[in-house]
Amino acid sequence: MASISILQPALLSAFVLLAIAVAWSVVLLRRLRDWRAGFVIAWLGASALLLVLVIGGQLQGASFGNRLGPGELQQLAISGIALSAVIYFHVVFQRDALTGLPNRALLMNRIGRALGRVYRGRDPSCAVLFLDLDRFKVINDSLGHTTGDELLVAVAKRLQTRLRRADTLARLGGDEFVVVLQGVDQHGAEQAADRLHQALGRPITVRERDVFTTVSIGIAVSSRGAEGAETLLREADLAMYRAKIRGKARHEVFRQSMHVDAVERLTLESDLRRAVERQEFVVHYQPIVSLSDGRLAGLEALIRWQHEERGLLLPETFVSVAEETGLIIPLGLWVLEAACRQAMLWRARHPTLDTTVMHVNVSGRQFAQPDLVERVADVLERTGLVPRCLGLEVTETVMMDDADQAAGILMALRQLGVTLQLDDFGTGYSSLSYLHRFPITSLKIDRSFVQGLETNAEHTKIVRSINTLARDLELEVVAEGVETIEQLERLKAWGCEFAQGNLLCEARAPDALEPLLAQRWTPRAHPTRGRTAITVPR
Repeated sequence: MASISILQPALLSAFVLLAIAVAWSVVLLRRLRDWRAGFVIAWLGASALLLVLVIGGQLQGASFGNRLGPGELQQLAISGIALSAVIYFHVVFQRDALTGLPNRALLMNRIGRALGRVYRGRDPSCAVLFLDLDRFKVINDSLGHTTGDELLVAVAKRLQTRLRRADTLARLGGDEFVVVLQGVDQHGAEQAADRLHQALGRPITVRERDVFTTVSIGIAVSSRGAEGAETLLREADLAMYRAKIRGKARHEVFRQSMHVDAVERLTLESDLRRAVERQEFVVHYQPIVSLSDGRLAGLEALIRWQHEERGLLLPETFVSVAEETGLIIPLGLWVLEAACRQAMLWRARHPTLDTTVMHVNVSGRQFAQPDLVERVADVLERTGLVPRCLGLEVTETVMMDDADQAAGILMALRQLGVTLQLDDFGTGYSSLSYLHRFPITSLKIDRSFVQGLETNAEHTKIVRSINTLARDLELEVVAEGVETIEQLERLKAWGCEFAQGNLLCEARAPDALEPLLAQRWTPRAHPTRGRTAITVPR
């Protein structure tokens, strides 16, 4: 009776362990979608059951089996537990802890397996899709990281519903997912990408809040199977990056030219870092002219890179890289101080420029710096420039990222006394409510609208509307990118006050521009049409 009383708790413990093992095997099998996880848990439970029974048998002096004694059975059970634990942790460590999806280690195995099938001729091709959620950082920052994590789990489940059982959906980390498609060509991969876009077309409810998210997808296809898994993943990543650049919420298929662009971009980044250290940059200035009387109303400071091999590079060549790397912050501060010092130098030499405003662009990364106002005030103090003679140009998109914070920063800048111009107006939100909310002093019409005045009726309507809007709000208007006399005449007729562009004067180095500063851009009659134009000093 004593032996039975000792054995009964052991049996009870064994069955409890077995029940727990079975329950875990079901849960893991459903969550991880990997039969090995469930199998290993069942094996672990069976081994634990055997161990408890052996221990119970030893307590009562029993012998189990004809060939194995209790001690040998106990060693067998312990070995089973150890082996199953090793295999289990091997499986679990190949999974993402948040979503239960394959992690990078298992993903690379799956890509290699898919490539192997192509290489051996079992599949005609395979594809890798690299997914990156758009504006996920905004969701994290506004709703919190916990909500962001729940959104990632919901996104994973939503994406999973649009894939075949043979496909693999993995999470690399952050907001990046990867899909491995076996036996599909480019057309099939693009169809799969369309299904994934559609899967996120409806809002996802997280904590009783509907959250909208989109995804940018890069596609890389292999029809030879000779590529390595890392190569195919990198190609998909490059294609995804191109999708981001082209507007997000879309997909792009990898082309070899993307790799060439990536190498060139990496080289450019390295050169840019050295250029900042070596101070290889210069500032050119472009006049902003009053269309009513031809006076010089302002100058825009435009950075140039004097590259040792490629010559003088314009901002569009390197500014985006500077933004991404953060180099735009020291560069922007350097341009601000150089422009202010140049303005003071010209004011000393040309007293008539005492009201001329020096305009400097403020990038998104600069605007997000918490000490922006203090830095601007410090530059004004060190250079001695009167605040009203400094104009800062900020784009709509930069201010819309956080409207409340932007309003506070802009108000603080206005309190310094500097003027504020909304740059590239018409290409972003163009919200009337924000125009009332932000202490803007002028609007700059984007060059894309100005250059389309002669051929695009919609652009004509937009430019006329902007001029009317600015007049009603008592804001000044500057039209940039004026290239023809026809554009200039239309702008004057619609009441545009200021213009800049190559028709009036291209951006020039300080020494080349200075002889023109004392002159006046005066109206004159066009020699062939009898219309008013601007006399451009040369």
